[in-house]
Amino acid sequence: MKAIVEPIAVNILEAELSQDKFIRETNNGDNHIYIITHHDSPNVMREIARLREVTFRTAGGGTGEEIDMDEFDTADAPYKQLIVWNPQDKEIVGGYRYIKLKDAPIINGVVHVATTELFNFSSDFVKQYVPETIELGRSFVQPKYQPSVDNRRGLFSLDNLWDGLGAIVVDNPDVKHFYGKVTMYTDFNVEARDYILAFMNHFFPDKEKLVYPIAPLAYKTDVSGFLIAIEGLSYKEAHRVLGQHVKEKGEHVPPLVNAYMNLSATMKMFGTAMNSHFGEVEETGI
Repeated sequence: MKAIVEPIAVNILEAELSQDKFIRETNNGDNHIYIITHHDSPNVMREIARLREVTFRTAGGGTGEEIDMDEFDTADAPYKQLIVWNPQDKEIVGGYRYIKLKDAPIINGVVHVATTELFNFSSDFVKQYVPETIELGRSFVQPKYQPSVDNRRGLFSLDNLWDGLGAIVVDNPDVKHFYGKVTMYTDFNVEARDYILAFMNHFFPDKEKLVYPIAPLAYKTDVSGFLIAIEGLSYKEAHRVLGQHVKEKGEHVPPLVNAYMNLSATMKMFGTAMNSHFGEVEETGI
């Protein structure tokens, strides 16, 4: 495990966060949204990569390197980086990286994006969804802006990021879908995890097998009793049952998982795989 690099100086970050990269102000919290790439803002990219590693290590994942930056960040046609910037404290709150799937390179007949290291795209997905889908990844809110650490600072962090996603949708009318994955870390209770995954598969099944894990992770828990308990219930009623089961195991449904499930009734869950390059975390495609 390598030591994480020191922060980039604020004046260097501000110099790169020029007006042409500014997207909009957030609806709450008076923060600013920018979109940059490694090529036009290398120092901001390095600070994003530093904060990602800090955030993911704190949660039990991370690369173990001094920063979290990979080929998808630095390619000739790199992922774009959406960030929320706090102009008062002069620091990055959090971010996503993203790419239009139709703009990604094809290598050996496969769309070469971060998730295709863990998941296969069906031919139907390639034909029907790739032309109008953005892959999202590396979602993070740095620790000091997480509600569990600082409720005042963290109050609008996730909302601010979603303001940015909304701006992407408005600015890209050809995009109809977001695709990506949610992460559960190694210290998360296995039974609680299995209840969450069973719940997601029950309410958001991918019946067409559009996307599927290369090496799927199976349940380690007998979830049949849980599935019987939620059979015939509304989403809201079943979610209450899920919350009780998860709480009994000393956990809570991760906020981002809850947010995604509550956002879209048409969401699909594509199974789960282990990411051995990222601290053995478990990644669920959605």
